[in-house]
Amino acid sequence: MSDRIPKSEIETHLKRIPEWEVENDALERAFEFDDFTQAMDFVNGVAEIAEEAEHHPDIDIRWNKVRLMLSTHSQGGITENDFSLAERIDMLTD
Repeated sequence: MSDRIPKSEIETHLKRIPEWEVENDALERAFEFDDFTQAMDFVNGVAEIAEEAEHHPDIDIRWNKVRLMLSTHSQGGITENDFSLAERIDMLTD
């Protein structure tokens, strides 16, 4: 299991995933799609990646908008697992 990344090092790690932000000790990113079906297809892709990684994001779905929050709850904040998962999720939208 990854250790929590110190807040002083988070900015350096964010350069790997520039679309993501830190909110309340979690990585967050909002995605917008043309319609609900595209949003759900994306969420299903995220679910597959999350299951493979055994690391699951919090997901908020609002019709064509999806917001993901990544945090390692057992560590009380952001770990390398969160950054790795964010990178894999970003590949879905490339």
